[in-house]
Amino acid sequence: MILELVVPRAGSLVSSASPSYKGHRYPVGVIASCVWLYFRFPLNFREVEELMLERGVLVSHETVRRWCAKIGQIYAPGLRRRRPRPGDKWHLDEVFVKINGEVKYLWRAVDADGAVLGILVQNRRDKPRPGVSSAAC
Repeated sequence: MILELVVPRAGSLVSSASPSYKGHRYPVGVIASCVWLYFRFPLNFREVEELMLERGVLVSHETVRRWCAKIGQIYAPGLRRRRPRPGDKWHLDEVFVKINGEVKYLWRAVDADGAVLGILVQNRRDKPRPGVSSAAC
């Protein structure tokens, strides 16, 4: 059950008081799943709504937003602490993409496991400094 994975353990840095689920019409498992999806993955509220609809649960994005505002602050630190650490080796990808008909430069820092560490989109490439050869970089 997902609830067991996301509830902070006693003695952690997070308050050990569990959130109050009184007054909610959805089961605790549904609320915990929505909050877990939002804080664990880079999803917005509408994407969490769609994922829950695929699982047969009809919930609005506004309801997910309210749950994340009320309950998510208890879950979020525990989820961030359990997030896998990036690898010690990484490389930089450079990709040319067209956005609205204009060529942009997409830079991605990717670790050895394939996790994206950072993304940067620029209008132009950085020019090398005068007097510095590309072999020195």
